[in-house]
This record gives sequence, structure tokens and C-alpha cells, in this order.
Amino acid sequence: MDNILASSSLVGCGRCLRETVVVLMAGVYISNMENEMKLVVKWSGKEYEICNLSESDSVATLKNAIHKETGVRPERQKLLNLKLKGKTPEDECQLSALKLKQGFKVMMMGSLEEDIADASAPPEDIPDVVNDLDIEDEEVAIESREVYLAKIERRVREYKINMLNELRPGKKLLVLDIDYTLFDHRSTAETGYELMRPYLHEFLTSAYQDYDIVIWSATSMKWIEEKMKLLGVSTHSSYKVAFYLDSLAMISIFTPKYGVVQVKPLGVIWGKFDQYSSRNTIMFDDIRRNFLMNPGNGLKIRPFKQAHLNRDKDRELLRLAKYLKDIVHEEDFNSLDHKHWEKYRPRKRDKIASKKEETHEENSSAS
Repeated sequence: MDNILASSSLVGCGRCLRETVVVLMAGVYISNMENEMKLVVKWSGKEYEICNLSESDSVATLKNAIHKETGVRPERQKLLNLKLKGKTPEDECQLSALKLKQGFKVMMMGSLEEDIADASAPPEDIPDVVNDLDIEDEEVAIESREVYLAKIERRVREYKINMLNELRPGKKLLVLDIDYTLFDHRSTAETGYELMRPYLHEFLTSAYQDYDIVIWSATSMKWIEEKMKLLGVSTHSSYKVAFYLDSLAMISIFTPKYGVVQVKPLGVIWGKFDQYSSRNTIMFDDIRRNFLMNPGNGLKIRPFKQAHLNRDKDRELLRLAKYLKDIVHEEDFNSLDHKHWEKYRPRKRDKIASKKEETHEENSSAS
């Protein structure tokens, strides 16, 4: 301001001086606007707009702004897709170094303090079905209704699948959910290992010997990709995932009892890949309603929650790995009742075939 007053003699009048000050101030404002960053944080199923950031601000400043919007303290925040040269940036790193576009969506994991306090207490006995529905006999007919079949046909035509790995002839198909099936997405844990369901990699390695594997989650594709990276699934050397499906591959249906619900129709996969059908496909999900279009192909897995308390005693994937081995010689999965999968016993001829196959593999390895 002193410089402006000093130059007033050159301006020649008070009006010109005022105009000069306004112009200079406007220039500062426009410059600030150009450097302002606006980001979106996606957390716990909601999106929060973070404004009033500049490129010169640090990651720590961003975390403080997120804290104000979400209530999640900076030390609890895990910003999954915020990377600098492939690594998580330090708190003192400037946002300009991350080269983020306006409106960039930051995917966050983290827990509120009150949720952590609740989770610290031993869990009470909870039923297997939480906010889920039971498929009643009269609702099974939903899968053959023309209006829903038409929706599936539309998905087959319009939904684009990005193949990650080639399908293998002669393999059956395993379709897996993510949240609460392979991963506790609301846990207070902070690393992928703690969030991951026990024996995940052992399970997928075993399943991959007999099944092509597909991941289908009711979230966005970007979120699926980040979770698979976090869990080390996308880069594992002992198995490969064929492709991912996201919420856009799902359809909405109406049931008299439950109203409109979103489901995962396996017909979308069968319509694109004729080597798969209801005869050779099985799907694991912790929510039964996702099976409404394919009730005979769905197996409701026990949800994996409160990872920090339950990971030492959860053996679900070990048992399911054995079940997949036991049923692989079934010619038609339609003959199975996956509701009672724990009671399944392979027939004698299946045991003999399995034993011969193991012997053949051992001989091949020896030679």
C-alpha cells in the first residue's frame, strides 16, 4: 500500500488512485483463484468436497481439512490413491508435487474415535444375516421375468469388460464379492494385511487351480482396483484374476416384500462368455439378496467384520477352499444346495477321480 501511495503523484488524482488499488487487489484475488484446489474425499459410502486448498499446501493441511469435514483424525486417515512416484506421500509433501486435477477424488479409509471405542469391546453374538433378506420360494421366479432378462441383455451389450487375464478352457467359474467377504472395509486396522481376511492368498491360490476368478463388487471400478492393490491380489504370482465387475454391471429389481434392490445377475457374465453357465459357476457374497437372479449359484459367506478382533479365529476361507475342491468334479452345480455347503460330502467316484488327479500331478512333477 505504501508503494501505491508513493506512486500517487504519477496517477494524478484520487479517483485514479482508487482504481489502481482496486485493479491490484483484483489481480491478487484472481491469482489466488487460479491456485485454489478443490478435491473430493470418498469415505464410508459418501463424498465430501474439500475446498480452499492451494497447490502450496501440504498433505498435512489436506488431512486437517478432511478432519473438519468427516471427523476422522489425520492419524486415522489412509488416503489410498494419493501417490508420489508410486508411494504414499509424506505429510510435509506439497500438493503441487502430486499433480492432482481439480475435483480429484481421494479414496479414504479411516475410523471415527467413537467407532474405535465401540469396536474395542468384545463383539456380542450377532446373527449371520445382518440387514439382509431371505429368499423365499415365491421369489425365486424373479430370475425368469422378462423385464429383468431384458436388463441383463442390455448389460451384456453395453457393459465393457476389461480383461486382466485370459480365460482358461475347462475351468469352472468363481465370482467373489469384496467387502466383508475378502476384506473388512470398516475395520479400525490401518494396513492391508490387517484388513484382509485370513488365508485370502492361500484360498485364491487353491481356487485358481480349478476355477477362473472374477471379482464383482457393488462399488466403482476405481475403488475395486485400489482395494485389489491394497490386498496384493492384483499382483500376486500364484493366481490371476480374469476381470473385475463393478456396480454398473448390476441391475435393479422389484420384490413385493423388499421393494427395489440391486442384484448381481450372473447372466451378464454368461451372456459374454459362453463357456460359463449355471452348470459351472459359483458365487460367494455376504449379502444374500445379490443372488436373487441366481439363487442356485450363490453361497452366502459369513461376513468378516471387526478384523482386529476376529482375524485370529476366522477360518472361513480355508473351509471354502476345501468345498471348492470337493465340488469341482460335479458336472452340474445346479444339483448342489450351497445353503448347506458345510454338510456336503463328495461321492466316492469323485474321491477316486480326485486321488487319480493328485497322483498324476505328482508324477508329472517328478518327471
